[in-house]
Amino acid sequence: MRRIAVDMDEVLADFTQQVLDVLNKKTNQRYTRAHLNEYSIEELYPNELDYLVEQIHTDHFFRTMQVIEGSQVVLERLSKHYEIVIATAAMEVPNSFAAKFDWLREHFPFLDPNLFIFCGNKKVVQADYLIDDNIQQLTRFEGRGVMYTAMQNIELAYDVRVDNWHEVEMYFMEELSVKA
Repeated sequence: MRRIAVDMDEVLADFTQQVLDVLNKKTNQRYTRAHLNEYSIEELYPNELDYLVEQIHTDHFFRTMQVIEGSQVVLERLSKHYEIVIATAAMEVPNSFAAKFDWLREHFPFLDPNLFIFCGNKKVVQADYLIDDNIQQLTRFEGRGVMYTAMQNIELAYDVRVDNWHEVEMYFMEELSVKA
Protein backbone atom coordinates (compact mmCIF):
# COMPACT_ATOMS: atom_id res chain seq x y z
CA MET A 1 0.00 0.00 0.00
CA ARG A 2 1.42 3.38 -0.98
CA ARG A 3 1.77 5.99 1.77
CA ILE A 4 0.48 9.59 1.77
CA ALA A 5 1.88 12.02 4.34
CA VAL A 6 -0.47 14.93 5.05
CA ASP A 7 0.45 18.24 6.63
CA MET A 8 -1.84 19.58 9.34
CA ASP A 9 -1.83 23.41 9.41
CA GLU A 10 -3.56 24.93 6.35
CA VAL A 11 -4.20 21.46 4.89
CA LEU A 12 -6.33 19.76 7.54
CA ALA A 13 -6.66 22.57 10.09
CA ASP A 14 -7.55 26.16 9.21
CA PHE A 15 -4.62 28.03 10.75
CA THR A 16 -5.42 31.30 8.93
CA GLN A 17 -9.00 31.36 10.19
CA GLN A 18 -7.76 30.66 13.71
CA VAL A 19 -5.40 33.65 13.48
CA LEU A 20 -8.27 35.85 12.30
CA ASP A 21 -10.60 34.56 15.03
CA VAL A 22 -8.05 35.13 17.81
CA LEU A 23 -7.12 38.62 16.64
CA ASN A 24 -10.68 39.69 15.84
CA LYS A 25 -11.76 38.67 19.32
CA LYS A 26 -8.90 40.62 20.90
CA THR A 27 -9.48 43.77 18.82
CA ASN A 28 -13.27 43.61 18.31
CA GLN A 29 -12.69 43.64 14.55
CA ARG A 30 -14.47 41.60 11.89
CA TYR A 31 -11.73 40.98 9.35
CA THR A 32 -12.21 38.03 7.02
CA ARG A 33 -10.09 36.10 4.53
CA ALA A 34 -11.21 38.58 1.89
CA HIS A 35 -9.31 41.31 3.74
CA LEU A 36 -6.16 39.18 3.47
CA ASN A 37 -6.35 39.52 -0.32
CA GLU A 38 -5.46 43.19 0.14
CA TYR A 39 -3.72 43.41 3.51
CA SER A 40 -1.35 41.28 5.53
CA ILE A 41 -1.97 40.22 9.12
CA GLU A 42 0.74 42.72 10.12
CA GLU A 43 -1.16 45.54 8.38
CA LEU A 44 -4.55 44.59 9.79
CA TYR A 45 -3.33 44.08 13.36
CA PRO A 46 -0.09 46.10 13.68
CA ASN A 47 -0.22 46.28 17.48
CA GLU A 48 -1.22 42.68 18.13
CA LEU A 49 1.65 40.61 16.71
CA ASP A 50 3.21 39.86 20.10
CA TYR A 51 -0.21 38.84 21.36
CA LEU A 52 -0.63 36.52 18.37
CA VAL A 53 2.71 34.83 19.06
CA GLU A 54 1.67 34.34 22.70
CA GLN A 55 -1.62 32.80 21.59
CA ILE A 56 0.06 30.44 19.13
CA HIS A 57 2.10 29.11 22.04
CA THR A 58 -1.00 28.23 24.07
CA ASP A 59 -2.71 24.83 24.03
CA HIS A 60 -6.00 26.44 23.09
CA PHE A 61 -4.79 27.82 19.75
CA PHE A 62 -4.12 24.50 18.02
CA ARG A 63 -6.82 22.58 19.87
CA THR A 64 -9.67 24.75 18.57
CA MET A 65 -8.84 25.18 14.88
CA GLN A 66 -11.58 24.53 12.34
CA VAL A 67 -11.30 21.52 10.03
CA ILE A 68 -10.64 22.27 6.36
CA GLU A 69 -13.79 21.43 4.43
CA GLY A 70 -13.80 18.00 2.82
CA SER A 71 -10.63 16.73 4.48
CA GLN A 72 -12.32 14.25 6.81
CA VAL A 73 -14.46 12.56 4.16
CA VAL A 74 -11.70 12.40 1.56
CA LEU A 75 -9.03 11.12 3.95
CA GLU A 76 -11.37 8.43 5.20
CA ARG A 77 -12.02 7.35 1.59
CA LEU A 78 -8.33 7.46 0.69
CA SER A 79 -7.43 5.45 3.80
CA LYS A 80 -9.11 2.45 2.15
CA HIS A 81 -6.46 2.54 -0.61
CA TYR A 82 -3.45 4.30 0.93
CA GLU A 83 -1.69 4.33 4.26
CA ILE A 84 -2.25 7.83 5.69
CA VAL A 85 0.43 9.50 7.81
CA ILE A 86 0.03 12.91 9.42
CA ALA A 87 3.28 14.88 9.26
CA THR A 88 3.10 18.20 11.06
CA ALA A 89 6.03 20.56 11.56
CA ALA A 90 5.58 21.13 15.27
CA MET A 91 9.12 21.90 16.40
CA GLU A 92 8.64 25.67 16.27
CA VAL A 93 5.85 25.36 18.84
CA PRO A 94 6.73 22.28 20.91
CA ASN A 95 3.89 22.78 23.37
CA SER A 96 1.47 22.29 20.45
CA PHE A 97 2.10 18.51 20.38
CA ALA A 98 -0.65 17.49 22.81
CA ALA A 99 -3.17 19.94 21.35
CA LYS A 100 -2.46 18.78 17.79
CA PHE A 101 -2.61 15.13 18.82
CA ASP A 102 -5.96 15.64 20.61
CA TRP A 103 -7.32 17.65 17.66
CA LEU A 104 -6.37 14.89 15.21
CA ARG A 105 -7.91 12.17 17.41
CA GLU A 106 -11.15 14.16 17.69
CA HIS A 107 -11.54 15.10 14.03
CA PHE A 108 -9.86 12.11 12.32
CA PRO A 109 -10.66 9.15 14.61
CA PHE A 110 -10.28 6.69 11.71
CA LEU A 111 -6.54 7.46 11.40
CA ASP A 112 -3.90 5.46 13.25
CA PRO A 113 -2.34 7.74 15.93
CA ASN A 114 0.84 5.67 15.68
CA LEU A 115 1.25 7.26 12.23
CA PHE A 116 1.26 10.87 13.50
CA ILE A 117 4.69 12.45 13.00
CA PHE A 118 5.64 15.63 14.86
CA CYS A 119 8.76 16.89 13.12
CA GLY A 120 10.66 19.91 11.87
CA ASN A 121 12.09 19.08 8.46
CA LYS A 122 9.84 16.75 6.47
CA LYS A 123 12.71 15.22 4.53
CA VAL A 124 12.75 12.67 7.38
CA VAL A 125 9.21 11.54 6.49
CA GLN A 126 9.12 8.17 4.73
CA ALA A 127 6.19 8.32 2.32
CA ASP A 128 5.43 8.15 -1.37
CA TYR A 129 3.55 11.47 -1.34
CA LEU A 130 3.38 14.61 0.80
CA ILE A 131 0.43 17.00 0.70
CA ASP A 132 1.67 20.31 2.10
CA ASP A 133 1.16 24.06 1.69
CA ASN A 134 4.80 24.91 2.46
CA ILE A 135 7.15 25.04 -0.54
CA GLN A 136 10.22 24.51 1.64
CA GLN A 137 8.80 21.30 3.07
CA LEU A 138 7.80 20.09 -0.39
CA THR A 139 11.25 20.71 -1.87
CA ARG A 140 12.95 18.91 1.04
CA PHE A 141 10.68 15.88 0.80
CA GLU A 142 12.14 12.99 -1.18
CA GLY A 143 8.85 11.56 -2.55
CA ARG A 144 6.22 13.18 -4.76
CA GLY A 145 5.07 16.54 -3.41
CA VAL A 146 1.51 17.79 -3.84
CA MET A 147 1.06 21.48 -3.05
CA TYR A 148 -2.16 22.33 -1.25
CA THR A 149 -3.10 25.87 -2.23
CA ALA A 150 -3.03 28.39 0.62
CA MET A 151 -2.74 32.16 0.79
CA GLN A 152 1.03 32.09 1.25
CA ASN A 153 1.69 29.93 -1.83
CA ILE A 154 -0.87 31.18 -4.34
CA GLU A 155 1.80 32.93 -6.42
CA LEU A 156 4.26 30.01 -6.40
CA ALA A 157 4.65 27.61 -9.30
CA TYR A 158 4.57 23.92 -8.46
CA ASP A 159 3.97 21.03 -10.84
CA VAL A 160 1.29 19.24 -8.80
CA ARG A 161 -1.17 21.56 -7.06
CA VAL A 162 -4.58 20.95 -5.54
CA ASP A 163 -6.97 23.69 -4.48
CA ASN A 164 -9.32 21.68 -2.26
CA TRP A 165 -9.99 18.21 -0.94
CA HIS A 166 -12.16 17.23 -3.89
CA GLU A 167 -9.09 17.77 -6.10
CA VAL A 168 -6.96 15.79 -3.61
CA GLU A 169 -9.32 12.85 -3.96
CA MET A 170 -9.38 13.06 -7.76
CA TYR A 171 -5.56 13.21 -7.94
CA PHE A 172 -4.99 10.22 -5.67
CA MET A 173 -7.73 8.06 -7.15
CA GLU A 174 -6.19 8.69 -10.58
CA GLU A 175 -2.74 7.85 -9.17
CA LEU A 176 -4.21 4.61 -7.87
CA SER A 177 -5.45 3.61 -11.31
CA VAL A 178 -2.15 4.61 -12.99
CA LYS A 179 -0.09 2.53 -10.51
CA ALA A 180 -2.37 -0.52 -10.84
